[in-house]
Amino acid sequence: MMKSFSSNVNVASIALLLLLALMSTTSSAQLSSSTFYDNACPNALATIRKSIRSAVSAERRMAASLIRLHFHDCFVQGCDASILLDDTSSITGEKTAPPNLNSVRGYGVIDNAKSEVEKLCPGVVSCADIVAVAARDASVAVGGPDWSVKLGRRDSTTASKSLAGSSLPSFLDSLESLTNRFAGLGLNARDLVALSGAHSIGQAQCFTFRGRIYSNTSDIDANFARTRGRTCPAAANDGDANLAALDLVTPNQLDNNYFKNLIQKKGLLASDQVLFSGGSTDSIVSEYSSKPANFKADFAAAMIKMGDINPLTGSNGQIRRICSALN
Repeated sequence: MMKSFSSNVNVASIALLLLLALMSTTSSAQLSSSTFYDNACPNALATIRKSIRSAVSAERRMAASLIRLHFHDCFVQGCDASILLDDTSSITGEKTAPPNLNSVRGYGVIDNAKSEVEKLCPGVVSCADIVAVAARDASVAVGGPDWSVKLGRRDSTTASKSLAGSSLPSFLDSLESLTNRFAGLGLNARDLVALSGAHSIGQAQCFTFRGRIYSNTSDIDANFARTRGRTCPAAANDGDANLAALDLVTPNQLDNNYFKNLIQKKGLLASDQVLFSGGSTDSIVSEYSSKPANFKADFAAAMIKMGDINPLTGSNGQIRRICSALN
């Protein structure tokens, strides 16, 4: 009976993944080129870039936060700025979902960029597009790749806390789980590994890696584990919010050191190290560790692909005047 039940679940899961992938593929064609605002708001992209550069200059960690904000937006309902909505009597937002609460950052940076653009051309540039452009500008600001951002997204009038809680990857996810999550949105294993390279920058809270550094397993370098234990006590709830750089070598530079770390068993999160643990993605990690140009090219391509996930275009959604609230 158990075996039969498992088979039925697998068939249903595969069907769902194929449907989601098809939805992602068909909707991506609706976005326009990077010149979308050239007539309606010609200085929009330059204004966003200036705002993002200023924010990253003030705090380098913000670059990682802005890239992650785009990721967490696109994985829930598509790239529609639903993550930016505050709770109201009619909307339960995504900000308080477990993967986002006290974790996702950069809302104020997006608000500031939106405010500056609104001064130029009110009601023209969507918050969803600003989030996508901000991720690209953040990457460039810390030495990462540049890419041409497709534009024309509109903003969602809904949000889903429950979907945010179930759809976003966990720091404990297995390789199979990660691969399935990404495949469900039209992203392949190479996209998964390339996008994970964003963990070359940013920081993680102690509770997300405590289990790994105290696991005494063979997939973590012992000296690395001891070093991280200095700021992350073994006792549960002790120093949970203490931060550690995801990459100790070049923590403020978006580069391929993340992959070199994985090969040395120095991935901070369990979901990082599973990318190089004798599985199907080992060869991609090895390639990126020795060929930084390949990583940068694939990261840019994967970010474009991710930005294509189920956008609202045409007359769907709205152009929010304030990113955290409906018009």
